[in-house]
Amino acid sequence: MLLVTFVLLQTMDALTTVAFLHMGVSEANPLIRLALDKSAGYPAGQVLALAAPKLFAVALGAFAWRSGRKRLLLLMDILFSLCVAWNAAIILLKL
Repeated sequence: MLLVTFVLLQTMDALTTVAFLHMGVSEANPLIRLALDKSAGYPAGQVLALAAPKLFAVALGAFAWRSGRKRLLLLMDILFSLCVAWNAAIILLKL
């Protein structure tokens, strides 16, 4: 269940990031912002710039789960829950 939650939170984080970008808010993560800047002008550039780090995060989550690091996965679930909640609150306030 921890891994499923982690994957869902990664998806929700990506979706709220896309919503932020459409609202004109810049990405706060400097690495993702760099990837988004480099992919500007390419078809589906934003999607690929967001998908690659999210897939990498899911792979790391799966590794943590398979190696028995469930406490680490729980902490990451809590962290990303807070990120998604923050993103959703900002989106709602901007509407």
